[in-house]
Formats: sequence, structure tokens, C-alpha cells
Amino acid sequence: MTSELLLAYVLFCFATAGTPGPNNMMLLASGANFGFRRTVLHMAGVSCGMGFMVLCMGLGLGGVFKAFPVLHEILRWAGAAYMLWLAWKIGTATKVSDGRVGAKPMTFFQAVAFQWVNPKAWAMALGAVTTYAPEGGAWTVIPLLAAIFTVVGAPCNAAWAGFGQGMRPFLDRPAVLRTFNVVMAVLLVISLYPMMIEHGKAPPLTARALAVDAPAIVVTPWRG
Repeated sequence: MTSELLLAYVLFCFATAGTPGPNNMMLLASGANFGFRRTVLHMAGVSCGMGFMVLCMGLGLGGVFKAFPVLHEILRWAGAAYMLWLAWKIGTATKVSDGRVGAKPMTFFQAVAFQWVNPKAWAMALGAVTTYAPEGGAWTVIPLLAAIFTVVGAPCNAAWAGFGQGMRPFLDRPAVLRTFNVVMAVLLVISLYPMMIEHGKAPPLTARALAVDAPAIVVTPWRG
């Protein structure tokens, strides 16, 4: 993997992990409702979950979904339904948590599992593999790509949760918090729209879908 391609991949990771999407909307809401410290496991789960997904896609899982498209359809709609439920939970939250109430932030393993029902995560992982992994070099390059995605994603996740933490002093009024949570819920639902619309216009889970959620990055694909 050349240094130019490595730099392009790092920029790709920053652009996709840092731009608005389901993960970042949830991290923002979690930081605001639970605080940065209680959101750390959520952040770690997102980063590790994305890295693990890149690893799995690069080592053959993407071929399974290509051979059986119905599996992708099931996950796509199940993921959309789950995120609508999460949006409802966020939108109906009524008070900032101080750790003594029943509400809890997402755990590490919940955040890891969430990546598998997140349409943007699927597009990001497959885009990373199909664009940056050289043919015949999967066993050496794919783990590197997965590790880079995990490392680069961590500060992006922390930034969104930190922004939410910074908003906590302004959310002590019930009406303000309720408005904030409703806005976060709406944005989470809106983040689903591009991926759902993209279906039918192009084959599912292609790098082309990334253009919906992230700034365009012009790269020269590896030719082996």
C-alpha cells in the first residue's frame, strides 16, 4: 500500500466517520443527555464496531451478501426499523441524566452490534474495502485498513460526544431539552433517508452510496 493511497484512505476515514450520520447523531444526543464520561463505551463501541466490520467485509462477508441479496434487504429494513425505535426513545427523553436515573447510555457491545443495522456503516465498510484494498493482498492489507478506521474514527466520535457534553448546561430547562431531543430524533430519521433513496438507483452497498453522506474524495483506485 503506497503512502499516497494510505493518505487518501485516512482522509476517507475522517470524512465518513466525521460527517453527520446515525452514529454521530446518537453520540451527540448521548453526550448531551448522559455526559462525555458515560458515553465513552458508546464511542469505543462505534470505533471498534466499524473496524471489525471493515475486517469482516474485507475477509469475505461482502461476497456473502452479494451472493444472497435478500440478506442485505432484511438487514436494511430491520436496521431502519431499529433506528426509528431509537429515534422515538431519544425524542421522548424528558430530563438530562445524572447517573442516578434509570436511563442508560448505549453499552460497548450494543454500539458494536448497532453497526450491523446501520446502512451508512455498511456503505462505509464496503467502500473502504472495494476502493483501497489491493487484489490478492487481503490478508495483509485488510487488518491494516480495519485498524486505521478504528483509530481515525475514535477522535471523530469523541468530538461529537464532546459537543453534546458542551451543550448540557443549556439543556437544564425541560422545554429546551425536549426540543433538543426531538431535533436529534428527527435528524436520526433524516440520516436514514439518503441510504433508503439510494436503493433502487444503484446496486446496494457500493462505494457510490458514500457520496450521499460524505464529502466527495477523488482517489485513484488501486490497480494491483
